[in-house]
Amino acid sequence: MGSDKILPSHVVANGHASLDSGHARLRELGYKQELKRDLSVISNFAFSFSIISVLTGVTTLYNTGLNYGGPVSFVYGWFIASAFTMIVALSMAEICSSYPTSGGLYYWSAKLAGPGWAPFASWITGWFNIVGQWAVTTSVDFSLAQLIQVIILLSTGGKNGGGYEASKYVVIAFHGGILLLHGIINSLPISLLSFLGQLAAIWNVLGVFVLMIVIPSVATERASAKFVFTHFNTENSDGISSRPYIFLLGLLMSQYTLTGFDASAHMTEETKDADRNGPKGIISAVGISIVVGWVYILGITFAVTDILFLLSGDNDAGGYAIAEVFYLAFKKRYGHGTGGIICLVIVAVAIFFCGMSSVTSNSRMAYAFSRDGAMPLSSLWHKVNKQEVPIYAVWLSVFISFCMALTSLGSIVAFEAMVSIATIGLYIAYALPIFFRVTLAKKHFIHGPFNLGRYGVIVGWVAVLWVLTISILFSLPVSYPITIETLNYTPVAVGCLLILVVAYWIISGRRWFKGPITNI
Repeated sequence: MGSDKILPSHVVANGHASLDSGHARLRELGYKQELKRDLSVISNFAFSFSIISVLTGVTTLYNTGLNYGGPVSFVYGWFIASAFTMIVALSMAEICSSYPTSGGLYYWSAKLAGPGWAPFASWITGWFNIVGQWAVTTSVDFSLAQLIQVIILLSTGGKNGGGYEASKYVVIAFHGGILLLHGIINSLPISLLSFLGQLAAIWNVLGVFVLMIVIPSVATERASAKFVFTHFNTENSDGISSRPYIFLLGLLMSQYTLTGFDASAHMTEETKDADRNGPKGIISAVGISIVVGWVYILGITFAVTDILFLLSGDNDAGGYAIAEVFYLAFKKRYGHGTGGIICLVIVAVAIFFCGMSSVTSNSRMAYAFSRDGAMPLSSLWHKVNKQEVPIYAVWLSVFISFCMALTSLGSIVAFEAMVSIATIGLYIAYALPIFFRVTLAKKHFIHGPFNLGRYGVIVGWVAVLWVLTISILFSLPVSYPITIETLNYTPVAVGCLLILVVAYWIISGRRWFKGPITNI
């Protein structure tokens, strides 16, 4: 790797005053500073950390983990997914240090693929990134709407006590209301959003520690350490008996949770010394989430004693496993489940913050992508208001996330396919610039202040192969026999997205999209 060059981390602009290193690097890359550069490394970390949000991912997919492998799948699957996710994050952090712009992944692809491939590389990466991000916002806010439905059900007596069960139309109305709030919050100046982002990070950490201590302490029946660390659940109603296969399907919970850390890259144009602090944000968000997530999984799993009952649609929470764990723990000890409902509200607030940060990240990606002319009506989406907020991009993200959730009214299977784009679509967008970094740009990649030195290429290849592995894994059947209702539509959804993006490129995009456009 002797041919690699290293960028200066402090640049003097025009021979006069010394600029912030991130601002200076942005100018070198050919962009004006249009967004307000006001975020510290803590704020940058907070946005990614609250989008990863272990309380959100683990809570909403705990049923999947219980069904496919149970405790063993959680406890050990989490470490496998975590180790490889950290490798992906390290590779992304290295590229982020060299190119700290709001465009993030698609800009990296353009720069790393070389002049010949740049337009197509950035087009594919950008569309997978933005659609994946919209799918993340959709799934996060929809899971909050579902949790609110469960909280109302338990508060009014539970499923077996005549509690109120909201229809799918009420759930979609909740979803719309949550998105509306997120749009309003994201229209505020970045300094306020920065404060809320830090509050979200604190809430996520404290929430995890409160729940992991309170739930097992209150529970009258606790699982043994042997159960938590060695019990492998092979009893599922999906006709799957192969233990390795069940374990691999159980990885979905961990991998879905550890998603969204590209937010640190999208916030770099608003982060001080972004060529250093952007990479720090990515790595610390993933690292701290790994530790906090495992602690949360352990704490909750010690309160699990009857997996089949928790997954049964006939329990008070209607089959929402974590809600039933919380509710039962308090009900068995105190005769009522109020404490459990309060614990669910702690999770709901974390999910609300997660969705809020997700819209922030979406809007920055839409702003940058439209600044380079890649989206229909691009001139509108990259306008910023007096507070230097890309206001139209914020409301575009809110609108599309609402439309994506409307599929749940027709078919929950179609909605689940949409959500699968959140994991696979985003990870494909993560892998593409890394792939170009280790192939086309192997000889001429210019390091930023944060770099992996001679290990950069090896780490990059491992990251690319892991994304390829999970893309295949999450496209496998999750239920047998395979019918229209049980088919895993993930490959169909991702395949349709790929066909649409490539068709749009062939019919129209290749004539006018030239990749990132400098504006200085």
